[in-house]
Amino acid sequence: MDVRVVISIDFGTTYSGFAYAHKVNTEIITNDTWPDQIGPLKTNTVLQYDKNFKNVEEWGFPALAKKPKKSKGKSKNQNASKPIEHFKLHLGNMPDNEKPVMPKGINYRKAIVDYLKCMGKLIKETIGTRWPNVKFMDQVLIILTVPAGFSDQAKAIMRECIYEAGLINTKSSEKLQFTTEREAAAVYCMKVLKEHILDIVGSMYTNFLIVDCGGGTVDLTTRQLLENDKLGEKTIRACGFCGGVYVDKSFLAFIGGKIGPSVLTLLQENYYGQLQYMVQEFCKKVKLLFTGNKEEYKSFDLDLEDVCPIIKQYVTGDKLEQLEEDEWIIELKFEDVKRMFDPVINKIIKLIREQLNNSGTISAMFLVGGFSESKYLQKRIREEFSSKVKNSNISVPSQPVAAIVRGALEYGLNMKKIKSRRLPLSYGIELAPLWKPGDPPERRQTHDRIFKFRRLVERGIEVDTDEEFGLELHPSYANQTELSIEVYSTTANEATYCDEPGMKKVGELRLDFPDPHLGFQRTIKFTLTFGQMEIRAYARNQQGKSTNAIFEFLI
Repeated sequence: MDVRVVISIDFGTTYSGFAYAHKVNTEIITNDTWPDQIGPLKTNTVLQYDKNFKNVEEWGFPALAKKPKKSKGKSKNQNASKPIEHFKLHLGNMPDNEKPVMPKGINYRKAIVDYLKCMGKLIKETIGTRWPNVKFMDQVLIILTVPAGFSDQAKAIMRECIYEAGLINTKSSEKLQFTTEREAAAVYCMKVLKEHILDIVGSMYTNFLIVDCGGGTVDLTTRQLLENDKLGEKTIRACGFCGGVYVDKSFLAFIGGKIGPSVLTLLQENYYGQLQYMVQEFCKKVKLLFTGNKEEYKSFDLDLEDVCPIIKQYVTGDKLEQLEEDEWIIELKFEDVKRMFDPVINKIIKLIREQLNNSGTISAMFLVGGFSESKYLQKRIREEFSSKVKNSNISVPSQPVAAIVRGALEYGLNMKKIKSRRLPLSYGIELAPLWKPGDPPERRQTHDRIFKFRRLVERGIEVDTDEEFGLELHPSYANQTELSIEVYSTTANEATYCDEPGMKKVGELRLDFPDPHLGFQRTIKFTLTFGQMEIRAYARNQQGKSTNAIFEFLI
């Protein structure tokens, strides 16, 4: 590949960002110029459409929250439409009732494409300004980070969205590569490990844990530092929906208790901009400053007339009397805020405990991602795990919010940094061997065949990124010219049939069977690689010559 520039994109649940570097001068630049903002390393993953949800009017920070104007009369809806956010969660493995409701007339894939189009326009302008002679579609490699919990189908959807957003010229383009968010974080933390911790722990082949605390998800992985700046994966990756946004949800539930659930619902549906301005005020003045130390906490007064004046027109009954008596000020006491944090942090601690039980001794733990900057989260993790980490090496690297996007760029500049990955699923194919006595009679097919699962690789094993797994096949009939094989994944270590619990069809492998004049004398060996972030297919005939192999994901 002719690659002159590498771009990494961290498309997050609540915030997104990108970084870039030239292959010759490998200085990594994290973008800090956004619509209506200069300085932050990320912007909000939010879209503001027109009232028909056809055209994007704002994206990023200006789409989310605007300070409301006080009005004496009945206020009109301030927004043409409710801002769209958290749409990435639709790709996650979570119950449908926990996914954000999308407005009529728009689905989550359109939202992803539209957001990537907006960011892509900024990316292209930025690269064009810095390196005018670089041909974007031909000479730019894009590294897209995804949660480790993303299924193969979710990654295939993201590839399609990147294509539809105009960032690659073909769906199967090799100019788009994936890495997991936690893997990128591990590459970023590897530098810190080598520069500041190896002299303490004393040797290479040391294990370290990455806890990536993002907005929506928290991802964990245990990595081993190998020779030549390579990383191995020591445990199966773990993921939980317990990021910083869930503290915000607890805050809104608290507000709902003060104003009434029906008023909160009305605000969410009709005055989302004002509601989100209130959430942003909470984040800036309470959430980010909360340490969990009662002596340090200063009670915060939330003035509803200032942050969300429209509320006054809808609160009724006892709630109205109480708020009028309190002059529309809600006091956030220490215990109120602690109750917002604790359920979320308890889930994170449970994830870390499970990961440590599987990984054994670790020499360092790194907290990265935006939520990792929470002093209370840091305090709770140190209290719980300092004795379980060598020399109590639990640290938050500089600029933890940019750890993923910068680590992804490091990976893109040298993709050999990741030597191996541990598979979270078993993979195999469906074959149709001859039915034998002892096989279930009800599964007997025509021509005395039976459909069975043939495992290629087992979950939990560590595989090199380019390690191949496959089979040698013969034609089913003499003049066969092509072959189609269904590929399945399962949460089990082994399985017999493709309709067992935990089994899922991943996609279809299509192979050319050349030289039909040779009849049954032909063989073709197909292999799949699973150590990369996407399944890749390869095929060779009996002479060792490469033949066409296409793997299509089921999406």
